[in-house]
Amino acid sequence: MKFKPFSLEDWFAEYELQCKINISESGILPIDFSWFDADLSDLKLYYSYMLGDLELRTLIAKDYPSLSPDQILVTTGCIEANFVALTSLVQPGDHVIVEHPNYQQLYEVPRALGGKVQLLKLRYEDNYKFNVDKLNEMVTSKTRLIVISHPNNPTGSVITLETLKGIIEIVEDQNIYLLSDEIYRELSFTHKPLPPVATLSNRAISTSSLSKLHGLPGLRIGWMVANKAIIDIAKEIRSYTTICDSTLSEYLAKLALNRKVELVTRAERIAGTNLEATTRWVEKRDDVDWIPPKGGLVAFPRFYRNTTSIELCRLLAEKYKVFVAPGKCFDIENHFRIGFGWGTEELREGLEFVGKALDRFEPIHN
Repeated sequence: MKFKPFSLEDWFAEYELQCKINISESGILPIDFSWFDADLSDLKLYYSYMLGDLELRTLIAKDYPSLSPDQILVTTGCIEANFVALTSLVQPGDHVIVEHPNYQQLYEVPRALGGKVQLLKLRYEDNYKFNVDKLNEMVTSKTRLIVISHPNNPTGSVITLETLKGIIEIVEDQNIYLLSDEIYRELSFTHKPLPPVATLSNRAISTSSLSKLHGLPGLRIGWMVANKAIIDIAKEIRSYTTICDSTLSEYLAKLALNRKVELVTRAERIAGTNLEATTRWVEKRDDVDWIPPKGGLVAFPRFYRNTTSIELCRLLAEKYKVFVAPGKCFDIENHFRIGFGWGTEELREGLEFVGKALDRFEPIHN
């Protein structure tokens, strides 16, 4: 098993901490510990249960109607949920279809496991619309797994319920599996959030966490939801990595989920305000356009200047101390990822610096 360098995370490691302005974070502005108003003096820091605290799994299960807490594995963030899900399903030689662009983990882990990964491209020219007919054409007798993520990172695209049902139909007809990273599922700007895929099919796996919409990335609490047979396999794989979750994090996660509506409402308010500010900035530029995000907390503008995304974002980091993720980190040039979940003034200031950086390069007429 050999992993390629993780381009996005390496970029964060190189530049995030040296920048004063961060407008590429993919989550909502983190909350302060004081929000919990918690007395932790009697909390015993023992090893937690392998599947995760039962009360916590019961709270998570409220978002997955008809599914039981035994079908939930609490993990160290959504990234571990995705990892153990992929490792549970993919064997060398398996054909895996992953929509792209996407979070690099979702296609590089299957490759490292020996899977034959084929990318289903979400095209800018098609408004990043998911093509179910194309997906159906890509399925072969060796297809083991389809991987999706909506609202999508980095494009902010969403799929309709009709499209989701079309994907489920392919999965069930062809006896394959579906993994859906649903970390932004509850934040849609255009229509009611879709149901978790794990509630629609016994062959579907949902993953999510408290990191993005809830402003709690430091807790490192995520989960996967699937049929019991898959959960049992994932639990054993997880035994060789983190074993269980932090007791402290699980305790705080329970407090957070009991106030979940408050946290999601906060995310909706911040995202709505900041999306308007980002839209105004894009509309003022004649060298930038985009497909406006339909959900989530990130967008993927395209620029028309004679430079690469790496060169542009390195200039922003080193000269202007503004952190932006280059499109190259998602294997797509002439784009950059904006996160609009943090402070509005910081976002506005950062975008002004992006404009200054763009102005240093010759324009390309689109």
